[in-house]
Amino acid sequence: MPLPQIVIDALINIVGDQWVKISKAERETYSSDGLPTLRSLPAAVVLPASREEVIRVVRVLAHHDVPFVGRGAGTGLSGGGLAGPDAIIISLTRLNCIIRVDPVNQIAVVEPGVVNVRLTEAVQDLDLFYAPDPSSQTACTLGGNIAENAGGPHCMKYGVTSNHVVSLEVVLPDGKVTRLGSDSGQPWGLDLVSAFVGSEGMFGLALEITLRLLPAPKFVITMLADFVSMRDAGEVVTEIVRSPAVPAALEMIDQNCVKAVEESIYSAGFPTDAAAVLLVEVDGHSEDTVDQEAELVTMILTEGRARSVKVAQDSASRERLWHGRKKAFGALGRISPDLVVQDAVVPRTSLPDVLEEIAAIATRHDVKISNVFHAGDGNLHPNINFDGQNPAEVKRVTIAASEIIATCLRVGGTLTGEHGIGIDKKRFMTDLFDKDSLSAMMAVRRAFDTKGIANPGKVLPTHSCSEWKPHSTVATHR
Repeated sequence: MPLPQIVIDALINIVGDQWVKISKAERETYSSDGLPTLRSLPAAVVLPASREEVIRVVRVLAHHDVPFVGRGAGTGLSGGGLAGPDAIIISLTRLNCIIRVDPVNQIAVVEPGVVNVRLTEAVQDLDLFYAPDPSSQTACTLGGNIAENAGGPHCMKYGVTSNHVVSLEVVLPDGKVTRLGSDSGQPWGLDLVSAFVGSEGMFGLALEITLRLLPAPKFVITMLADFVSMRDAGEVVTEIVRSPAVPAALEMIDQNCVKAVEESIYSAGFPTDAAAVLLVEVDGHSEDTVDQEAELVTMILTEGRARSVKVAQDSASRERLWHGRKKAFGALGRISPDLVVQDAVVPRTSLPDVLEEIAAIATRHDVKISNVFHAGDGNLHPNINFDGQNPAEVKRVTIAASEIIATCLRVGGTLTGEHGIGIDKKRFMTDLFDKDSLSAMMAVRRAFDTKGIANPGKVLPTHSCSEWKPHSTVATHR
């Protein structure tokens, strides 16, 4: 159903003709995100340039009962940034200013379109940093990180996005503007900041984000350990987490992924004959404490049958190791035209068994799966390479991905650690939650969005909830 001309004219009046995209070619740019198995063509795309324009756009859409989807850089991996033919995408990438940095109170106020890595770059001369560091941090926006409650390698010690959001100014789906939280600390009442972070765009759009900064650690030791079996590597993870040491990061990369990295421009010196490698980093402000933690971790790695444990000798070698880890997804992109990245979480003690089952699933369905993930958090990222133009292969990938999710749930895991539910995992929600729980979630959503126009059709399977029926936005499988 085409948009009413009155809506298009109103949007053009707000942002200008150049920033309302209605041609099919322009809309195609926004028809997918980082998940290649889903596509959906939005009715239009609008790119406001300021807080005031975003508010006016939302109020126009609310007045005319037009569904909308907030979108950042489009790096999401669950179809959360897609809009159906009756919905408009509101792209927030032009709102990309770091409004102010307060080094005394260690906070930064930013717009939602600021790219993640830009914030740490902007405060590094103040000996501060922003901790959540997703692998896509050179592209993903802080607004998108808010929507998905993004994590990253260093979130094992420092916490995910929700641990670093102090307050938010948001525009609700009805066009009202409100502030959640307080720059001086959480006010009395419900913790609405934590409710909004990770709500996947269903509660409205962030206009201004106040984030907590941390003192940059003075001492950092980065270690690379390699193993001849995935099980050994998985068991060592449990031992490290059980110990008094608190690594800043604890990442695992399997042989398939190591080979992809080492054959690419991101080569980091990972041993290609290893079944798995662990990248472990300890940091802090006391040299003695950091040295002691590194010694303890090295001992655990060695006793856990690590073939070798190498320490980065300087910042350049440390950066090379992390470059290889964070660009692993890009390296995997060289193997095939398409890549599905799953995102389930399991108890760390279950890692060895789950990794072996994932390997069995790959063999059973004749698909290539590579693992690179936040082992310290139990946050798995099985990557499945495939050709989206091959229907038979797409079917095998879909079945394999479903079996991976089922395996994780069977051992007491959950559906997502940081990539969100979106469209991709909505079908599994009834496997994890009963009808009453889903209805309670729907009631919270309805409290923020009475009409169901903000990112409709995502996260919650409405047929399993209450009778409230929001607008539906359905993406099509390739």
